[in-house]
Amino acid sequence: MANTIHISVPEQRLELRTAAGDVLFAAPCSTGATGTGCEPGSGRTPLGRFAIHSKHGENAPLLTVFRARLPVGAYPAASQGEDAILSRILTLRGLEPHNANTLSRFIYIHGTADTARLGTPVSHGCIRLSPQDAATLFDLVPLHTPVIISGTGAP
Repeated sequence: MANTIHISVPEQRLELRTAAGDVLFAAPCSTGATGTGCEPGSGRTPLGRFAIHSKHGENAPLLTVFRARLPVGAYPAASQGEDAILSRILTLRGLEPHNANTLSRFIYIHGTADTARLGTPVSHGCIRLSPQDAATLFDLVPLHTPVIISGTGAP
């Protein structure tokens, strides 16, 4: 049975677990500043079951900035003062009716330069990790890895 990524919104924590529940990797993360939900443009993190749809950034330097899932340069020069997506990107495909729009909402697991605020909900809906943690997770999971995002309230 496959390993599964578990993301706890209340704990702001990501874990990669075996089928037996053993933790292979754990890291603080940051989810949506406006809470959980699946509405387009809401900035909320969706809840439920997902799968890794695509992976971007293999072998890229840790401070590589991505735009439209393509590398555009190194942080901070290429960031243009924006909330930069760094290091690696794992796109998520929603597997349930309420979160089926996740891919079109561009909800990712990705690296961030804002590492001081990991552990608090400050993203625009994505799941942020440190650049190193994003690269480590990227190397540990294949495409189609199951992802479960859990939190309080109804998805």
